[in-house]
Amino acid sequence: MDLNSNSYNNFQRRHIGINPIELQEMLQVIKADSLDTLIDETIPSQIRKKDSLRINEALSEHEYLKHIKEISNKNEVFRSYIGLGYHNSIIPGVILRNIFENPGWYTQYTPYQAEISQGRLEALLNFQTMVSDLTGMEIANASLLDEGTAAAEAMTMFDRLRSRKAKNANKFYVSEKCFPQTIDILQTRAEPVGIKIIVCDHNEFIFDDTVIGALLQYPAEDGNIIDYSKVIENAHENEAYIVVAADILSLAILKPPGEFGADVVVGNSQRFGVPLGFGGPHAAFFATKSEFIRSIPGRIIGVSKDAEGNNAYRMTLQTREQHIRRDKATSNICTAQALLAIIAGMYAVYHGPKGLKLISQVVHNLATILESELKKLGFEVINEHYFDTLRIKTDNAQELVELAVEKQINFRNVNHNTLDISINEVTTLKDISEIVSIFAKSIGKVLLNPLKASDYENLTTSRLPENLKRTSEFLTHPVFNSHHSETQMLRYIKSLENKDLSLTSSMISLGSCTMKLNATSEMIPLSWSEFSAIHPFAPLNQAKGYYEVIKNLENDLAEITGFDGVSLQPNSGAQGEYAGLMVIRAHQKDIGQSSRNIVLIPSSAHGTNPASAVMAGMKVVVVKCDDNGNIDIEDLRVKAIQYKDSLSALMVTYPSTHGVFEEGIKEICSIVHENGGQVYMDGANMNAQVGLTSPAIIGADVCHLNLHKTFAI
Repeated sequence: MDLNSNSYNNFQRRHIGINPIELQEMLQVIKADSLDTLIDETIPSQIRKKDSLRINEALSEHEYLKHIKEISNKNEVFRSYIGLGYHNSIIPGVILRNIFENPGWYTQYTPYQAEISQGRLEALLNFQTMVSDLTGMEIANASLLDEGTAAAEAMTMFDRLRSRKAKNANKFYVSEKCFPQTIDILQTRAEPVGIKIIVCDHNEFIFDDTVIGALLQYPAEDGNIIDYSKVIENAHENEAYIVVAADILSLAILKPPGEFGADVVVGNSQRFGVPLGFGGPHAAFFATKSEFIRSIPGRIIGVSKDAEGNNAYRMTLQTREQHIRRDKATSNICTAQALLAIIAGMYAVYHGPKGLKLISQVVHNLATILESELKKLGFEVINEHYFDTLRIKTDNAQELVELAVEKQINFRNVNHNTLDISINEVTTLKDISEIVSIFAKSIGKVLLNPLKASDYENLTTSRLPENLKRTSEFLTHPVFNSHHSETQMLRYIKSLENKDLSLTSSMISLGSCTMKLNATSEMIPLSWSEFSAIHPFAPLNQAKGYYEVIKNLENDLAEITGFDGVSLQPNSGAQGEYAGLMVIRAHQKDIGQSSRNIVLIPSSAHGTNPASAVMAGMKVVVVKCDDNGNIDIEDLRVKAIQYKDSLSALMVTYPSTHGVFEEGIKEICSIVHENGGQVYMDGANMNAQVGLTSPAIIGADVCHLNLHKTFAI
């Protein structure tokens, strides 16, 4: 007798959307006796996995949710005032329920086909318009992966543009007041392509014909609002470019960088209703001048007219440049953070210009109240001008941090005598009182009465520089001024949803690398505060649940791939390619073979492959394919031998981009290994391998996995 009621509700029964009758009909069409026969005929016997995967027994969905709730409870959700580009925000309920938690929005694939993506495309156009308006730039793309990556894309874009005028330009300045994570990404991305990063005080930038450009933070990492006009003027006089990394919420009341000369403005849209989520994903933004439109990374949504004169949204420059220029592409970015960009854009639609101004002004006002109260206690606030972040000088920074932790509050400990506090949309006057009481306690005082709103009714204090206050209008388009009630917003969101094809109405048959399952039970925990409200720089002991999930996933992926180690660092397939090639490059350097720089890439490969190879500082040699798209093994052999002294890697997709398990894959890998190279496998189609074979069995050395395609979003 089966005593487990969940056996009827097992995941496979509910979510593999095919019943036994349909299975037999499918098998008859393709003339296979059974699924086992089909697999035997499809996957070469020499790469078949002989044993079962050693991973935990599957749970029912009810058991899984109970299990993940137990793990989530190991996280501690403190109020974090750490800042550094990440802030608590409020996602309006109408957006949470009708976009973030709605399969009509989260199950669509990237909008390759405009005619079935009109709702998403309009929502992404809203995001672009919002970014252009707030930054003061002429154009914006439909989002990028994160702020650091966006800054790196700007740097490499200008490197290519600058090299046309100044062949010896190889320096890129970075203000020491930029976020540390952004500096790290720039240094990683610069080295393989020969760019020299110089991190220093922005007043020490010296522009000449050896300089590509510079990155500035606005407001700066320490909260200061700096007038960069002289730096920008100096750069432009020497034909160098300026990238400004800006806080998007501050731009509702701060002068936009486009108005003081920026060539590119990048940043993170997380403050617009997107949960912290321990660091992401969040949609970055990238805005620039119209003159750079053909060099801009990522996607741009444009507007055409249909036969009846109605708006028809499309992807401008739709054939992505990687597919045209291949190894001459300026970027390997091939997608957008569509769902997160849509949420951020809808946040702007819901609040409109007046709402955004109010939210940013309240954040600033609370910061000025905190400064005033701390000064009364005798503490020194170093910033003269700021938007939301105070840098506070104290003799007991660590003690203050520890006292805050006792109240389940996180400050940023800069060093032994300095700490930062960043105010956010969620902060209230009650929170300010609690912060002040912590400082009072540290010097043996007691805050007798909580701060009262009535004491600040006539507050006029501002720490924004007069010449950097925003005077220009923004978000003037009717879409940002029409949907401010919940009912209006609900109807607008639904009207766009109805223009899209999603899993709610159809399967999405766009090829093997697009197949993915977004089961409701997988998505539910994303909304839980135990996962969504943790700051990425919170102390490690506050994120024990996250680390358990991460470690378990790494172990399972190692078992699935057959590899020894797994990194969850890359946040897109293209970034996985880049990370994989950088690992190979580092390994070869470590064993004294740093001269290896040739990458063999089949002519049928996805366009991001050659673009990623160039970004990793390598040279691309194309391998021929036969009429069916399979790798020409003899051409591979000839080229591997020809370049054996400098061969770094082969990039191969398996199954191939046309969905075939090529019979000669082990021979292909052996040829590369025999000639001193490594095999990088593009794992976009990993869903076709899981449990049946693995990259390690096949002979690959490194592989990236598109987790959102193989498993879930």
